[in-house]
Amino acid sequence: MTYRGIAIAGCAILFGLIGSSAASAQSAFRNYRCADGTQFIALFTGVTRANLQLDGKAVLLKKRFSLTGARYSGSGVSLQISRAGLVRLKHGKQPWTACDLA
Repeated sequence: MTYRGIAIAGCAILFGLIGSSAASAQSAFRNYRCADGTQFIALFTGVTRANLQLDGKAVLLKKRFSLTGARYSGSGVSLQISRAGLVRLKHGKQPWTACDLA
């Protein structure tokens, strides 16, 4: 399956995770590409969750307390977004990697 096919399947899964049209009105899709070659799609719903399509799997991240920006984690995946807009991802036993919008 190509990256485009994975992205389309991920979008369908992520839309299924959003229960109401009111929640989807406040959501935003973002595509990221990381320095280590990882690519993922993030759907930020409201202010408390982020749904990721990472390595062909849907991962739900909950927002955690952070003084320096936004931090989401869950299922062995952590996503940090600084106030300056710098994005870092950690998943599995991989080290932190910097990511940019694709």
